[in-house]
Amino acid sequence: MKLKKVSLLVVLLLIADQALKIWVKTHMHLNEAIVVFPDWFQLRFIENNGAAFGMHIYTGSGFDWGKLLLGIFRIAMVCAVGWMIHRLVTKRQDTPKGVIVGLALILAGALGNILDSAFYGLIFSESTPYAVAEFGGHYAGFMMGKVVDMFYFPLFQWNSVPRLLRFLVDSNNYFFGAIFNLADAYISVAVVYLIFFQYRFFNR
Repeated sequence: MKLKKVSLLVVLLLIADQALKIWVKTHMHLNEAIVVFPDWFQLRFIENNGAAFGMHIYTGSGFDWGKLLLGIFRIAMVCAVGWMIHRLVTKRQDTPKGVIVGLALILAGALGNILDSAFYGLIFSESTPYAVAEFGGHYAGFMMGKVVDMFYFPLFQWNSVPRLLRFLVDSNNYFFGAIFNLADAYISVAVVYLIFFQYRFFNR
């Protein structure tokens, strides 16, 4: 698989991710939901700070060092994955196309969420439950923007959830209550695929 094709794939995936996020950001109110398929699939607009495990490390001025460190870590990982793709495409002719596509999905997903954090705070007004965000606003500095999520699959309600499994449900006890975006889906699908279907290549 040629490097130009891989680059084009990453760009197309990134455009799809950003186009959907921008549409949601500029056409939906915060916490608004659009039912796509009743009872199991909604577009529900939320934003998250993007900090791992809700980590926030503040100085007296209120600066979120945890978010900045996470952003730096993401950029380092993007560089590492990009280097790996380049090396496999140019140096390892025996690399399966599935491995390259999987790594391209991870790269596009990581870049997609980095763009949210890096620039959304600079180019959008802040989303609220009462007003749709607009271009040309400013609600946070560089790398301090919020990540846009929208895919919600409330598959079924699970009452009396054991404490150890609370992470599997949302506040209304709907199983798989996590809300995610295309970039998250790229990464999750790619990681599962590489682990289960390409482990032999990585073992070599």
